[in-house]
Amino acid sequence: MGRIKTIARRSFLVGSAAVVGGVAFGAYKLRQTPENPLIDDFGRAALNAFVIIDQSGVTLITPKAEMGQGVHTTWAALIAEELDVDWQDVKVLHGPPAKAYYNSALMGMALPFFDYRLTDFRQGIREVMGDAAKFINLQLTSGSTSMKDGYERMRLAGASARETLKRAAANRLDIAIDRLSTANGQVITPDGSRLNYSDLAEDAAQLTPEKVELRDPSAWRFLGKTMPRLDMELKVTGKAEYASDIILSGMRFATVRMNPRRSGMISFDAKAAQKMPGVEKIIDLGEGIAVVATNTWLALQAANAVTIKWQEAEYPATTELMLEDIRAALDAEADAVQRDDGNVETAHQGIEISAEYELPWLAHASMEPMSAVAQLDGDTLEIWCGNQIPSVTQKDCAEAIGFEPEQVTVNSTLMGGSFGRRAHTDYSVQAARIAAEMPGVPIKLIWSREEDFRRDYYRTALAAKFKGVVQNRAGLTLDGKIAAVSGLTGPKGRHLLGAYDQPYGFPNFRIAGHAADLDVPIGYWRSVDNSHNCFFMESFIDEMAFAGGVDPFEFRWNLISKEHQPSANVLEAVAEMSDWQNRKRSGSAQGIAFGYFGSTPVATVCEVTEQDGDIRITKLWVACDVGTALDPGNIEAQITGGSLFGLSAAIWGEITFRDGEAEQSNFPDFQSLRMENAPDIDVKIMENMPYLGGVGEAGTPTAAPALTNALFALTGQRARKLPLYHQFNL
Repeated sequence: MGRIKTIARRSFLVGSAAVVGGVAFGAYKLRQTPENPLIDDFGRAALNAFVIIDQSGVTLITPKAEMGQGVHTTWAALIAEELDVDWQDVKVLHGPPAKAYYNSALMGMALPFFDYRLTDFRQGIREVMGDAAKFINLQLTSGSTSMKDGYERMRLAGASARETLKRAAANRLDIAIDRLSTANGQVITPDGSRLNYSDLAEDAAQLTPEKVELRDPSAWRFLGKTMPRLDMELKVTGKAEYASDIILSGMRFATVRMNPRRSGMISFDAKAAQKMPGVEKIIDLGEGIAVVATNTWLALQAANAVTIKWQEAEYPATTELMLEDIRAALDAEADAVQRDDGNVETAHQGIEISAEYELPWLAHASMEPMSAVAQLDGDTLEIWCGNQIPSVTQKDCAEAIGFEPEQVTVNSTLMGGSFGRRAHTDYSVQAARIAAEMPGVPIKLIWSREEDFRRDYYRTALAAKFKGVVQNRAGLTLDGKIAAVSGLTGPKGRHLLGAYDQPYGFPNFRIAGHAADLDVPIGYWRSVDNSHNCFFMESFIDEMAFAGGVDPFEFRWNLISKEHQPSANVLEAVAEMSDWQNRKRSGSAQGIAFGYFGSTPVATVCEVTEQDGDIRITKLWVACDVGTALDPGNIEAQITGGSLFGLSAAIWGEITFRDGEAEQSNFPDFQSLRMENAPDIDVKIMENMPYLGGVGEAGTPTAAPALTNALFALTGQRARKLPLYHQFNL
């Protein structure tokens, strides 16, 4: 594996143009690029925090985790587009924890204005404030922000490196820089002579990076085209390296068994496990035990052989008791009101409707269970793991064993899925603690699938109450109350994204959040709050359309077209794709849903067919507007995957509790769509949005309500609770 060392070194500008923009806002210090964390060593030259050039070519150091979304491929293309190299020749390594790798896009999105009302002025403020992420070391992959974060920064990094290499050549040849050009990893002189980047790299590394201007998209060679994934061959052939693939000399293998009730441990008896040949150590972790053995299978068997007396859960013991607390929160005073347009309390003439909804706990259920490798060597710890936040992984592992963060080296590997789960560090911290108990011995920790399900940070269960008024066939009032478990970042009740921030022009529009105090560990799940709030919103809006006798597409379009034309265009596109006007065919029906997530409006139409009492999802049409389509093939793949993820959760996904423990423990208990029952999916990519949008999660929110609205059109039954297998024969 490649290893990047960190040093105290002078700053490199990742594109001087960023600083010029900062001066315009009077925020030069805020926008200064942090120190370059990369070292010039072994014949390599680090031209900025993202580009290394050596004799073997160009290496991109990316802070973004690759968990199947194709981020490394598109970031390589962003660099290559300006650096004048072939994107397939760019090697990609995950960067170390460093301030230079802050996520400016995610920080900027926290500003308090609706994304769909973004103006150039607000976008400028968002960019400046986004750079404040460097001060809190906000290095993470989350919220479908990877392309938004890297779109300009990576092109600037490539362009800056290119022009600095040209300057090095100009100095060496005593020739004006504007007489030089670049192509295929070489600087070209007026007489056609060529100098390889690798021959110029060390000279270039001593220079202040050049000021640059980015090329017009009309000159792009790679961006805007479908590109094969850089990691495709490695994954198909099994050569891709995940944490569970790491092999070190003298390695020992570990697993854990923690309290499934998420509390402490009263006592344990490990005598039977200790007698098993190959078991080397059993470690008390406080909330459970770790077993170290000569192979993973033996460690798993030994862990199950330990007799453990667990403490009781500190939350209600059953799903129904938990839901009672969540429902009760709806009757308490709101903890947050995120939108309050007009006056929902005023009596209005029209058709009044109301509805109540509930959603279950959900697991992340990534294909790769939690795993990490750690080795303690003197006063340093090195760890290999898939993770979404390297800086937090470093900090938490250091704190767990009494080290300073600088004593911990984090090597971020590929991830076999995450969906938000690997934003947590519990498994990495466990590996660090086990390694600290066995200094000098490399430890590979792999959880069992059962541990992975029962120790997840679940998406919260929710309850919602909606009221509305339809007047003259138009939506007049929408008043929504949404209750969930508190515990994530922000004030209580701040779980309302995907509800209050949608481009619906209701004259009277209020969304309130209510927090239920339950001690169940919760985490972000694919598409964050939009995954549940889109279901509430789009289900209720469909009910409003039906109550008013209005076509569901027409009802939505009338409300959205007043607020945001690109979103209305997306609705029109999906209606055309699905032949919505001629949707009423014998034995089949269609449902429609809209959602706005990550600066990307998405509209989905789902078609269901009934035959011999069985209902099948036959077709899905999805239209999305990403602003600029950097890789259409990958966008289609992400929208397709996100849609299937949302459908799977809608049909089968739930975590239920009995005696304080999750009842689901493996994929037979937590099913997903297979190829045999997955629908055909058509995706239309549009480019009308003024700024780049995210797509890794954007396809998930609309899938469930499009399906449930189709089921209503087919059967006349409303689905106000998920999963659907309890109500329909799907």
